[in-house]
Amino acid sequence: MQFRDLKKQYQVLKEEMDVAISEVLENCNFISGNQVKELEERLAKYVGRKHCITCGNGTDALTMMMMAWNIKEGDAVFVPDFTFFASAEVVSFEGATPVFYDVDPDSFNADVTSLKDAIQKVKDEGKLIPRAIIAVDLFGQPADYEKLEAIAKENNLLLLEDAAQGFGGRIGDREACSFGDASTTSFFPAKPLGCYGDGGAIFTDDDETAKLLESIRVHGKGQFKYDNVRIGWNSRLDTLQAAILGVKLTAFEKNELKAVNEVAKKYTEALSDIVKTPCVKNRFYSSWAQYTIQLKNQEERDGLQAYLKENGVPSMVYYPKPMHLQTAFADTKKYVDCSVSEELCKKVLALPMHPYMNAEDLEKVCNCVKDFLN
Repeated sequence: MQFRDLKKQYQVLKEEMDVAISEVLENCNFISGNQVKELEERLAKYVGRKHCITCGNGTDALTMMMMAWNIKEGDAVFVPDFTFFASAEVVSFEGATPVFYDVDPDSFNADVTSLKDAIQKVKDEGKLIPRAIIAVDLFGQPADYEKLEAIAKENNLLLLEDAAQGFGGRIGDREACSFGDASTTSFFPAKPLGCYGDGGAIFTDDDETAKLLESIRVHGKGQFKYDNVRIGWNSRLDTLQAAILGVKLTAFEKNELKAVNEVAKKYTEALSDIVKTPCVKNRFYSSWAQYTIQLKNQEERDGLQAYLKENGVPSMVYYPKPMHLQTAFADTKKYVDCSVSEELCKKVLALPMHPYMNAEDLEKVCNCVKDFLN
């Protein structure tokens, strides 16, 4: 059994995938080929943004937005405490200070009360300049951007949607990657829309920001390759990955997103009576990057994970340590209580989840969870 079965996906898409890859190999247009621009246009249309700028990976996408917004030393950027390291790493990389806020125990996403408290405490202290909020669409469900956009506007802060796991999710009629002043995603292979290596993208409606990002990703270029008008970056999505993503995006739109939601529904129906299953809020839709259950405590979580492994069922802990307890942030001031994040790190467990999961594997996972907990 696979945690996320990329082999099965390739077998299903093999004919279209091989044609797409062969076309790149035959034309030898490995960097900035036509497939890159075509993909950017399709992605922008899908999420409802004016511009899509692809890049080397999801972390670069976040970093490039920090660069484009001139986030620097002395600035405060507010980051959820329960997330992957990159969400906060990119802030420190620019010399700014990540200020961690807590998350909601049901959705795993931003706790707006904690965020507002963190913003106010930074303002009251007066040592840092509040500049931006990063909100994460954890495990596939968008954060509550209606509330987050209001908080950003009220405090004159930029809002960045980190949709590394959220592509395909939505709130009402608005797609993930369409929220905030800009948004980013990742095409890491295990993401809802993943390539066969690293890849990422940035979405914005602002023309000037898009031009700046297009310059930053290619060594700060100006009118042509050897006209360098600023200190930039080297972060391009290569043509092979764009071709692969083109095939996968079609499958994602046609059936994968619907299929993965069917798997999630069956998990919830089978397990909700014995364990805390994921909560998708009213009007929200998840792309299910992970299906994460919550156990009573760390002992029960670790015991279940060991039992699953003994029975050939893979599982993962996303994440075992909150941001404020990471060694890299040992000297970073803690402004607000993040006890929910600390508790989640002890209790969460992600089960196998992908659009091609068959009934037999699904039943095996559920039976193992039931057997252990009963």
